[in-house]
Amino acid sequence: MSLKNRVALVTGGSRGIGKEIALTLGRAGASVAVAYHTNKAGAQKAVEELRRLGVGAMSAATDVTDPVRVKELIESVTRQFSRLDILVNNVGDFEWKAVADSTLEEWQRIFDSNLQSVFYISKAALPVLRRHRWGRIVNLGAVGAERAFGQAKISAYSAAKAGLVAFSRSLALEEARYGITVNVVNPAIIDDAELSLDEAERVHDARFPVGRRS
Repeated sequence: MSLKNRVALVTGGSRGIGKEIALTLGRAGASVAVAYHTNKAGAQKAVEELRRLGVGAMSAATDVTDPVRVKELIESVTRQFSRLDILVNNVGDFEWKAVADSTLEEWQRIFDSNLQSVFYISKAALPVLRRHRWGRIVNLGAVGAERAFGQAKISAYSAAKAGLVAFSRSLALEEARYGITVNVVNPAIIDDAELSLDEAERVHDARFPVGRRS
């Protein structure tokens, strides 16, 4: 697959799966904008690795939960590369907390990060993606999100990711006539040093309300 002359924007591209997505796009020939919130050093390292691949690269600080800053991000990318073809929405806060223990602010933060942000950035990017009648939007969901598969202590996250799937399906139908596709990738637990094997096992077992699998 060649993405030569294409421009991609990856949110949360400074580390983990976001960085690997950015590098994969770069290896395919795309110029890549790495968006980050606080990890400036990680974003700059990703940019350096991309440039060593011989492709254009830039980093940009943003807050995907702020529609004003998201609009500024899209403008920054298009100023640098004159176009945008691929948008990867990889950002999404995660927190372990039961419904009874969650505050309204925590609930809202998870929804803002995982769902509202995708609306903000997709809306800002659509006019640019439509220009060449070719575009790709890829949203990072979570395992089971397509079946609204809930799990204890991550109710907000599960609900937001299920909503993301529905939003993506609707957007795909709306934008197909402009040559824009919208897809969701639902990864399982990612080995990125943030979750130990013991914690991963607890995640799996927590799906069974009575504490056993059969």
